Amino acid sequence: MLRTASSNTNRQWLMTGAAVVVAVGVGFAAAKFSAPKPAAEAPAAAEKPATPGVETLTMGAERLTASGVLVQPVATSGLAAEIVAQATVEAEPSGQAVLTARAAGSVARITKRLGDPVRAGETLALVESREAAQIAADRSVASTKAALARKVLAREKRLFEQKVSPRQDYEAAEAEVAAAEAEARRASTAAGAAAVSSDGRYVAVTSPITGRITAMGANIGAFVQPETELFRIADPAKIQVEAQVTAADARRIQPGDQAVIETSTGETRNATVRSVTPGVSEETRSATVVLALTGGTGAIQPGQLVRARITSRQSAVNGIVVPEEAVQVVDGRDAVFVRTDKGFRVQPITAGQRSAGRVQIVQGLKGGESIATRNAFLLKAELGKSAEEE
Repeated sequence: MLRTASSNTNRQWLMTGAAVVVAVGVGFAAAKFSAPKPAAEAPAAAEKPATPGVETLTMGAERLTASGVLVQPVATSGLAAEIVAQATVEAEPSGQAVLTARAAGSVARITKRLGDPVRAGETLALVESREAAQIAADRSVASTKAALARKVLAREKRLFEQKVSPRQDYEAAEAEVAAAEAEARRASTAAGAAAVSSDGRYVAVTSPITGRITAMGANIGAFVQPETELFRIADPAKIQVEAQVTAADARRIQPGDQAVIETSTGETRNATVRSVTPGVSEETRSATVVLALTGGTGAIQPGQLVRARITSRQSAVNGIVVPEEAVQVVDGRDAVFVRTDKGFRVQPITAGQRSAGRVQIVQGLKGGESIATRNAFLLKAELGKSAEEE
């Protein structure tokens, strides 16, 4: 009986000690998890922008150029008035010339090469031609006949004044002189039009305008016909832009409307509508709008594909209009990247109507600011990368 009571007493002491140990462990664990972390383990705070609530992106000029992001100023214009059309750069009618040989023959000499500048009246090639010899001979014969007719007229005039010859012979001699001189002028004009050399051996190929050689098909020794194109000359200062628009848009465009020409490299040039064709092409079902560049041609060259943004004066919807690719969705809302001294500022905006790749900005921008247009999505990606790193 005593041993049993002692055993029960020991068991009670052991259970009490275990309970104390468990309570101490639980309290220590609770204290450990509830205690604040040291300052060194706290996450690094993101750098706050200079202006609270405005996200910024630092980007220097060199990095901006390398990224291919295009920055353009915004201006007030009309969305409904703007007509966007594909266009081509063409030479003006007086700014391009196609040179051919004036007579059949073989190319004997070439004095210019592709891309060389030429002056009006300058000889580019010589064509050796039997037709040139015939033209020169006709000129010589006609000139000789005219000289002989003048001598006969002088003799008949003296005889008539001396009352030796009748008046009829004198008048016939006058008619012969008139006919011979007309034939001499014709032969001389033909020789000049064919650019026949003085010795009658060559036909010269000369340029009627000043410009540069843009195409060349002449080769030494090649036999050419009068209709064979040997050179093409274009004056880079005399160009025009021809835009293709629909019939409905053509009715809204008038001579004098302003336009902006955009190249694939982002270069822009101002232009003015010169004329609009009264009908549409049966093949393309489009009308042609001829635009004249103002303020210089820059790097625009004939044959280049461009985009024309024509602003019609028949519009009632005005506001700030930007390229649609300039508007990006940042943090769930439309925004644009405004250029700053150090990079870009994310500017939330309210977008309005969209048309032909352009969007109207109802709120958030003012004229005169410069924003990222082409490749603006790269700035959005860079902004997201910076946020992940933070």
